[in-house]
Amino acid sequence: MTTSRTATRSDTLDELRRWLLEEHGETVDPDRLGHVRTEIERVVRDGVSGALVELGCFRGAMTLWMRTLLDTLGDDRPIHVFDSFQGLPDTTEEDEIVMPLGAMSAGMAEVRATFETWGRTPPLMCPGWFEDTLAEGLPDEIAFGYLDGDLYSSTVVSLAECVPRLNPGGALILDDYADPEANPRTIVKFPGVKRACDEYFGTPSPVEVLIGEGDLAYGRYTRPLA
Repeated sequence: MTTSRTATRSDTLDELRRWLLEEHGETVDPDRLGHVRTEIERVVRDGVSGALVELGCFRGAMTLWMRTLLDTLGDDRPIHVFDSFQGLPDTTEEDEIVMPLGAMSAGMAEVRATFETWGRTPPLMCPGWFEDTLAEGLPDEIAFGYLDGDLYSSTVVSLAECVPRLNPGGALILDDYADPEANPRTIVKFPGVKRACDEYFGTPSPVEVLIGEGDLAYGRYTRPLA
């Protein structure tokens, strides 16, 4: 019986993984999916209490992956999603790049449609700029967070609000955390993310560079148990 349930869970995730890579390849890749799966499975296995949050969800591809992972593990805690649903805010000089205001815009209806395709319960969505929503809207306790704000200003407020709420053993994955010294394959697309992390955590940084098969950039911060 256990073997059958395990096979069913594996088949579901494999099927969803293929679909996400085909339909949402602009925002997910095998490394992203693998890192998030590893952390969520660990958090559930170790009994880390708290909510799951995603800061910056675009059309909800990673959110759906997180939801399905929880469902297959028998964990019904909700996922809280924060996004402007108007695209990116203005870049600043710390970003060292220029992105147009509103780039990568997607609405809440697109997130719901992504979930409807797979018959999954949609996340709790909180629309608005991070500086207006996180302080009051984030759950008091967080077990896992996927931070994908892209820009310096978004990362600054994300860390300030998420890290103090992160329970011991909980983890944050920081998308676009690029450190070419630790991972020579990585491409620095959004330098403001690491800059914000370095300013927040100081040195030596507790953020661990996650290395996969591709050239994308990720970091992980895990709240110590003691």
